[in-house]
Amino acid sequence: MTRITFTAVATGAYRAVSGLEQYVRQSGLDHSLLELIKLRASYMNGCAYCVDMHTKDARAAGETEQRLYAVPVWRETPFFTPKERVALELTEAVTALHHDGVPDALYDAAREHFSEEELVNLVTAIATINVWNRLSVTFRSDVGSYQPTPR
Repeated sequence: MTRITFTAVATGAYRAVSGLEQYVRQSGLDHSLLELIKLRASYMNGCAYCVDMHTKDARAAGETEQRLYAVPVWRETPFFTPKERVALELTEAVTALHHDGVPDALYDAAREHFSEEELVNLVTAIATINVWNRLSVTFRSDVGSYQPTPR
């Protein structure tokens, strides 16, 4: 099978998704929280490239191994704050969106922890990682090749 490097073939599409990514990074949301939601969505979507990327980026930013290992089973651990737990649950609901949408109780819980602007930015971040996951899985990005930028 011949791989398509979408970053080179469709530069306009890549720039558009990169623009979303830049918005998310500059949105004011906590960087650690962003890495957690990116990692959770990537696990759910089976995106090995993005799991590799976001574990490396989170480690480089000081995230603990214990919390990284616990992301797929976050409900069963005491390692996450109430705000992070709501964000992880919202990540799951938005990533696995179906005809029932996001449950009202979850939306209300998110409103308790995030301002309106933060909530919009959080959902934008979740949507953005889902786009990256779908591109990386479909076009079979080279797992393990990502290296974090030194901080």
